[in-house]
Amino acid sequence: MFKQIYNEILKYDKIVIARHIGVDPDALTSQLALRDAIRLSFPYKKVYAVGTGSAKFMRIGKLDKFEDVADALLIVLDTPDQKRVDSVLVSQFSYSIKIDHHPFVEKYCDLEFIVDTACSTCEIVMRLLLETDLCCNQEIAGLLFMGLVSDSNRFLFNSCTADTFALVSYYMRTYQLDISQLYQKLYLRSVNELRLEGYISLHMVVTENALGYVKITNDDILRFGVDSASAGNMVNHFNFIEDILVWATITEDVKNKQIRVSIRSRGPEINQIAEKYNGGGHKYASGVRLKSFDEAMQLMNDLDLALASYLALSNKEDS
Repeated sequence: MFKQIYNEILKYDKIVIARHIGVDPDALTSQLALRDAIRLSFPYKKVYAVGTGSAKFMRIGKLDKFEDVADALLIVLDTPDQKRVDSVLVSQFSYSIKIDHHPFVEKYCDLEFIVDTACSTCEIVMRLLLETDLCCNQEIAGLLFMGLVSDSNRFLFNSCTADTFALVSYYMRTYQLDISQLYQKLYLRSVNELRLEGYISLHMVVTENALGYVKITNDDILRFGVDSASAGNMVNHFNFIEDILVWATITEDVKNKQIRVSIRSRGPEINQIAEKYNGGGHKYASGVRLKSFDEAMQLMNDLDLALASYLALSNKEDS
């Protein structure tokens, strides 16, 4: 499959690389790294990484603008379903490729390569560069390292295997990565974000069934001087709270007229519940975009009911 992807890249002099709405580090760094690898390999090709950016990730790299998609190849990264592709219409392109590590939701590209056992899309792109003649350098390797680290939550998830560590070791050794500097670029944050995290800790509602959630309104966002993506990106900061099995941040996004919900779980699978609300993701890490806080509370109720069933089954098995 890597060879097929490479052969399609060879055919086109204009390539657009997209990813999902609600940018996160894995989506952003995988598209920037693939863009730069193609540019480095084929300087004559016009390659664009596109999508809505976030002030939180400005240190990682800049996205591109493009206008003409005629005779262009589209590569969509880290996006299981077409409705979540950011800033482009797949049907407008001559040919399309999907590279993803989420469970399969729908086929919407001409060529699809899904490795749902990979810890990140960056892990797949790392292997793509190794298995083809695409070039890499220290900057590209650093981008891929940051995305892999972020989506695996610093190697804490079971999706990180011995092969993952061997791959990271190869890139660190070959490209002499300064991981301290990369971690700073990835995790450095403002005092305002620290205070927002404190607000989330103090105002998180915890139910009897071990669901934790917090609502962040636009007034809260303005008061703390952060953007709407900040709360959602903090969801992994609450991974190891003993009294919580499923947790969520519910954030008002006035600019895009939506409510952004980020969900994580150490218990029941949550992606099917997210899909019910036109969201999705991984079994234990999903996201949803809703129209109102009322709809978000309906989602919280469904998560709470799933937790009640999960706990009842666990107690039955233990007895």
